[in-house]
Amino acid sequence: MGNTQKAAAPRGRRVTALTAAVLLGSATAACGAAETENTPGVTDDTVTIGTHHPLTGPAAGGFASISAATSAYFEYINDNGGIHGRDIEYIVRDDAYSPSNTQSVVRELVQQEDIFALVNGLGTPTHSSVLEYLDQNDVPDLFVSSGSLVWNQPDEFPNTFGYNADYVTEGAALGQYILDSEDDPTICLLGQDDDFGESMLEGVEGAVGDDGVAEVQWYSTANEDVTAQIGAMQSAGCDANILATINGFTALALGTAAQLQYEPNWYASSSGGDYPTLVDHLGDAAPLLEGLISVNYLQNTPESDWYELFEDVNEEYNGGAAFTGNTTYGMSVAYVFAETLARTGEEPTREAIVETLASGEVVGNGIVPLTYAEDDHFGNRTVQIAVVEDEVQDFIDYAYQVTDGEPEAVEPDPVPLENEGIPSH
Repeated sequence: MGNTQKAAAPRGRRVTALTAAVLLGSATAACGAAETENTPGVTDDTVTIGTHHPLTGPAAGGFASISAATSAYFEYINDNGGIHGRDIEYIVRDDAYSPSNTQSVVRELVQQEDIFALVNGLGTPTHSSVLEYLDQNDVPDLFVSSGSLVWNQPDEFPNTFGYNADYVTEGAALGQYILDSEDDPTICLLGQDDDFGESMLEGVEGAVGDDGVAEVQWYSTANEDVTAQIGAMQSAGCDANILATINGFTALALGTAAQLQYEPNWYASSSGGDYPTLVDHLGDAAPLLEGLISVNYLQNTPESDWYELFEDVNEEYNGGAAFTGNTTYGMSVAYVFAETLARTGEEPTREAIVETLASGEVVGNGIVPLTYAEDDHFGNRTVQIAVVEDEVQDFIDYAYQVTDGEPEAVEPDPVPLENEGIPSH
């Protein structure tokens, strides 16, 4: 069904100092096989996982590069010994961002490919269509690529864990930052007309109050004209505009405002604030991005050791593809799955990997350690403010942890790079 990506067989293995560390389970492989022989997707040598992503269709331009980056990082891990002596095989199926396609390809992954887990299924409407199916079949549903609160229902869906910072968290952080940094702002919001926009608005209002948002405008991804919405925000005197938009509509909003000679401050979610991606959208109009403020929960800045590692992996294993926030995101997903698998031990089962995440042991590689727990299946509850200055998007010294919709200023605590990014727990 559509295009398929699969992590290539490992190239010539490099003998490095870290290889000994990641082969902790090699001496007891026979013992491990006895307990995992009935676990779908697990053999003595491999762990097979799958995902659904839009490799074609209207969402491909923004998201197709994520799974390629994830595949590249798994190749890097496999070339350095894998996890407990097993290679990670990653099957990517194209759903073209269509829920009916998602249902078809996910059933194929579960029933024909016999995957161990579904990892980083992308999209709120698409992944929602397979949520119950995965639960009924006891398939670990890990690191969903969406900030919807739907993924945080541990009582109803105990095997499902979100990955992105949820949209309420991002909205609350942006709203609080505006209050902390601007004098008497007129705060407004342009939002996608679905859970994305509604949750961002909920978060903003949690920070600034129900009457703190002067104007709310909605857009549909089916209509690439936001002139009326931007014009209404201009007429309302909005000077601090929060964008609950994907990257293409962030660029569209800034371009439309420029045509109207309208120059407010812009605040974007992580889903629509990636500078390299926005530069591609805007082309010659890229200078409009100067001063853009956004949030992120990953170490997506050049000063980070993780960023440098991901650049190297991207060059060697991803054909030197354009390095964007999607690259950092995709490789971070690969790392956190590998860490979870490593912490689960030499005899991984579906039940055990879910227990590992719920235990809170997995720390990830973000601006703060992950905070998964039995009663909280969203691991990224802290976001940091980033600003575009002189064509560079970088963090500033503002970060917010959001609990029950209430933002609190905190100090970032970036997870350090260890063992060349190969989990060895």
